[in-house]
Amino acid sequence: MRILIVEDEKRLSNIIKKGLVEDNFAVDQAFDGEDGGYLAESEEYDLIILDLMLPKVNGLTICQELRKKNIKTPILMLTAKSTTEDKVAGLDSGADDYITKPFSFVELRSRINALIRRSRQEASPILVKKDLEVDPLKHIVKRSGKLIELTPKEFAILEFLLGYKDEIVTRTMIIEHVWDYNFDGMSNIVDVFVASLRKKINADSKIKLIETIHGVGFKI
Repeated sequence: MRILIVEDEKRLSNIIKKGLVEDNFAVDQAFDGEDGGYLAESEEYDLIILDLMLPKVNGLTICQELRKKNIKTPILMLTAKSTTEDKVAGLDSGADDYITKPFSFVELRSRINALIRRSRQEASPILVKKDLEVDPLKHIVKRSGKLIELTPKEFAILEFLLGYKDEIVTRTMIIEHVWDYNFDGMSNIVDVFVASLRKKINADSKIKLIETIHGVGFKI
């Protein structure tokens, strides 16, 4: 999954990014409201972490503009302001949740996961396809009850594919969601990871779950 952090405190932004990357998120950063608004409108994210007080354009304005343009990406408002009026203003602007600095990363991660689940209207975080089960919160993958060990990128690709069950996912879509905005790697990097992923989840099973759609992408 892919997250945008719009936060002008670079040290805090980098700390949040480090924790999210360790949790297998692809993370883009913007350090002012102008860049943050542009990325939020032009790129597709699973969630936006948006600071309230930003240079150039503030978080409330960004949030309002995104909602006016019918961009429904979940927004977690992040700010040092803690008054009821500030919280109400943030939520009224279109934010989905509000967390006040200082905060624990455990709480931030919990709120992020809850917002993403809610946006997907998932009653359960467990993703299922036939006998394959994926738990995005615990990073556990099972096939017919047997535990499968995946690398972080393999897990991220599998989770993304499961979000588009029975639909074709292009290589570009995978790169944009599993890697970050600045990725400039090998053109066949997706094929390499999908081949490894397919080998792992199809081992010992007669049902092959990942199909290659030649010239287009993949489908699970």
